[in-house]
Amino acid sequence: MAVEAIIKRDGRVVVFNKIKIVDAIFRAVVGVGGSDRALAERLADEVVKKTDEAFSNGVVPTVEGVQDIVEKTLVEHGHYKTAKAYILYRAEHERIREKKSSHIAVEDNIPYKLLWKVFTWNVDHRCDNIERLNEHIEKATFPGLIEDAEKLYHSEISKVAGKIVSPEKNIRVVIVAGPSSSGKTTTTIKIGEKMKERGKEFVLLGLDNYFRNLDQHPKDEYGDHDYESPQALDLPLINEHLSELLAGRKVQMPIYDFKTGKRISKTKEFELLPNQILLIDSLHGLYPDLTSNIPHELKFKFYIESLCQIKDTNGEFVRWTDLRMLRRMVRDSWHRAFNPEKTVGHWHYVRASEKKYIVPFINKADHVFNGSMPYELPLYRKHLYRLFPDIIKSYSNDPKKLDASIRATRVYDLLSQVKELEDESCVPLNSVVREFIGGSSYQY
Repeated sequence: MAVEAIIKRDGRVVVFNKIKIVDAIFRAVVGVGGSDRALAERLADEVVKKTDEAFSNGVVPTVEGVQDIVEKTLVEHGHYKTAKAYILYRAEHERIREKKSSHIAVEDNIPYKLLWKVFTWNVDHRCDNIERLNEHIEKATFPGLIEDAEKLYHSEISKVAGKIVSPEKNIRVVIVAGPSSSGKTTTTIKIGEKMKERGKEFVLLGLDNYFRNLDQHPKDEYGDHDYESPQALDLPLINEHLSELLAGRKVQMPIYDFKTGKRISKTKEFELLPNQILLIDSLHGLYPDLTSNIPHELKFKFYIESLCQIKDTNGEFVRWTDLRMLRRMVRDSWHRAFNPEKTVGHWHYVRASEKKYIVPFINKADHVFNGSMPYELPLYRKHLYRLFPDIIKSYSNDPKKLDASIRATRVYDLLSQVKELEDESCVPLNSVVREFIGGSSYQY
């Protein structure tokens, strides 16, 4: 009886995949100076044979059990150096896992109750995994799912607006922060709409206009410009303008052109009247140096993340960063004249910046908001799926871009599981998703 499943370390049962065994053995072969992948494949076949024999009674093997069989097979065939390299590889990854588990509070500051709330909503609406999401398309219930998701999103917008206008506070500056493509811009606009309904004049200060000229941006060893660093923003000028605005004085706000990578010569006069609240939309809104001149009691810090709580066909939750990368790939291709392939290659800057300048400050936010929609993936399947084979090919042979190759392969596999939504007219024109796929009723 052939083994068809395997138990992972967290207890989940997933499909048994021989390729993973081949890859693990091949890494060990390369580690001792070898380069024969065919040998790794033959040894993996032997491991699969032994695994089938050992678990012929129908018992599902564990990852550790299969790894023990790999070690035994390598030794039995005389590959002692490779076996040692494989054992060291297992030990190193065990150490990495232990280190990750001890730092989980640092790297994941999103309240668990909020994640549970998002997930249970998805379960109730039968969109907690890709299979159920596909069923909505097959059964033509997708428009209803979109409608329900939009209602939830807009009700949360109203709750945030209510917190801001609380009579117990004297909020003058509201900061909408979050990682790239989390939906900050649209959410900012919508909060502004709700503020007007409550008799407040909400004024947006778009910090994208405060980018330094491209020739002043930080670069890496490859010469790529890093838009994700807060140092790409003119922080002294931002703080100067904030102080002036709260003091009732006018400022000359710069205007940045993303296509040229420079500020244009023209500026925009900007002021904050006594009955107005200043709204700041920024990737680095929680970064202390961004608003260091503003007293804490005058600020309301609002954090938004795409808290996608949907599982793929392997039982793994879709990574938030992968969803945001898909969003950005679509948006950059039509809005900022940026090739989707380059978006994938640039994404390591995005992740590095998030971990350094966003994650450590999430627990300083006054409110955490979910900016994802459970119906997005079928849209990105339509816009991007056909592009990924070429993207993967372009990065697969470049050792310096290994992270891009791995990321592209993972996301391509994810999209391959999703059914395409051919007609996206059911997505409202004022939806946060329109910020990325285009056709929004808002001007960005």
